[in-house]
Amino acid sequence: MKILNDSTIVGMRRSTSWAQDQVVYFALKFSKPFKQHAVALNDAEKGALKEAQGLNIKSYFTFALDGAPLYTKVAISGVSEEGAMRNLDAELPDYNFNKVVADAKTAWNEELGKIEIKGGTADQQVIFYSALYHACLNPNLYMDVDGQYLGTDKKVHKAEGFENYSVFSLWDTHRGLHPLMTIIDPKRTNDWINTFLVQYKYGGMLPVWELSANETFCMIGYHAVPVIADAYQKGIRGYDVNYALESMRSWAESDRFGIQDYIRQGYLNTETQAESVSRTLEYAYDDWCIAQMAKGMGQQDVYERYIRRAQSYKNLFDKSTGFMRGKTGGRWYSPFNPTEVNNFFTEANSWQYSFAVQQDVSGLMKLQGANCHSPPN
Repeated sequence: MKILNDSTIVGMRRSTSWAQDQVVYFALKFSKPFKQHAVALNDAEKGALKEAQGLNIKSYFTFALDGAPLYTKVAISGVSEEGAMRNLDAELPDYNFNKVVADAKTAWNEELGKIEIKGGTADQQVIFYSALYHACLNPNLYMDVDGQYLGTDKKVHKAEGFENYSVFSLWDTHRGLHPLMTIIDPKRTNDWINTFLVQYKYGGMLPVWELSANETFCMIGYHAVPVIADAYQKGIRGYDVNYALESMRSWAESDRFGIQDYIRQGYLNTETQAESVSRTLEYAYDDWCIAQMAKGMGQQDVYERYIRRAQSYKNLFDKSTGFMRGKTGGRWYSPFNPTEVNNFFTEANSWQYSFAVQQDVSGLMKLQGANCHSPPN
């Protein structure tokens, strides 16, 4: 933390939690100068320090009681204190609180107004727009007003022709959120895919669950792939499509999280990878997405490779039970209970994942044949 003058403070906060090494820089300005201040380090007061470093910093400020309101404005940056200050000056040059509130309402009304609904009760409409509001909270813009951003290589880069974003919880969002955004926000969809590609360029891989230029590897699969393929098929192509296909194939041919075992034997078992059934099924879907994009680009050999791999789900279908079932030592794991949540699945059980073949519903129907399940009590 640094006190630049009697109304301006800058600093940074570093976190080394599950998000790896996350740094946030900030700039803070008061609407009027403070009269006094003090800084505490590790809960011990150190007086009117102008600069302080540590893991436990607190400070307080006193102001004249002149009857005028006191406003505080704060900006952040992933790049530098100077970047935070530029963001603050550019995006909030004054202290007009009412204008900030009005501008926020206008911006959200414009965003939520992309979908107009009719009918239903007033409460149902509130629920709908609340859900849409929540859907629009992430991913976040992750760059300064001058285009600088922190890359996944921990170096500073400048976005050219796109806006850089962060917070891609793709296992959670590739099925519902991203297809919605291709409809109501194709421009931002292009930005997100360009962000994926610079993460591949500088970090060596498409994101799995990226947060503030950190790859957390939370959840399974590599679901930037279906986001790209979906956008491509809908004509959203404001990015280098050949480079995009390269990045997709790079993940699919890597040695991460059992992929080579999956390629070699057509499925994963519990000895080689935890959550093996879920991973196998989601890898097969990602393979299908690569195949569809390659087909659209006229790359027949690539299409044929991945469309074959997309059938790998069949290797974990147990005809005797009619469910997707885990293997250990090349044999079905027993005892088998499709309602059990165990290490073969990711936050689910066989009842749920046995339907995770969205790329080949007719093929799954043929496997099921005359099988007819009764839902669990």
